[in-house]
Amino acid sequence: MKRIAKFEKVSLEEFMKDWCDTFELDSSDPETRREIEGIYGGIELPKRATKFSAGHDFVSPLTFTLKPNDTIKIPTGIRCGIDIDWVLMIYPRSGLGFKYGINLMNQTAVVDADYYYSNNEGHIFIKLVNRGDKIVTVKRDDKFTQGVFLPYGITEDDNVNDKRNGGLGSTGN
Repeated sequence: MKRIAKFEKVSLEEFMKDWCDTFELDSSDPETRREIEGIYGGIELPKRATKFSAGHDFVSPLTFTLKPNDTIKIPTGIRCGIDIDWVLMIYPRSGLGFKYGINLMNQTAVVDADYYYSNNEGHIFIKLVNRGDKIVTVKRDDKFTQGVFLPYGITEDDNVNDKRNGGLGSTGN
């Protein structure tokens, strides 16, 4: 198997900023800062469960409940350095999707190799939606999504030389 990527945590400062922005918290509050530092300290890097697993399991940094049609955006605290000509595709874990109708809002998240260098340190966010008819709770440290690395190609006449200048969704409309 070819080794083409490495998961890392984003910096504590980036995680603190993104967590507070996402959940509308005050980062100047000492109690909030301590709580977020604890969450950050508990972040696990994605890993495969078995020798022949394709997916690297992401674990949830928080406990959350989704009612039918509810959404949640989760700052994972994770970034990934990826070799060029490869992409990280993120999917819901099979059980959550199949049993409960939990999907990613964009169906499949595409993490490009140059996202690692974005102005948010390549912080991977996961936005989930409950498209099922049951209330679903995911506990902190539960596996909830999986990332699969895939090679990709480009067209023969491709001549793009632009570089990423921002984070999530920054390459245009």
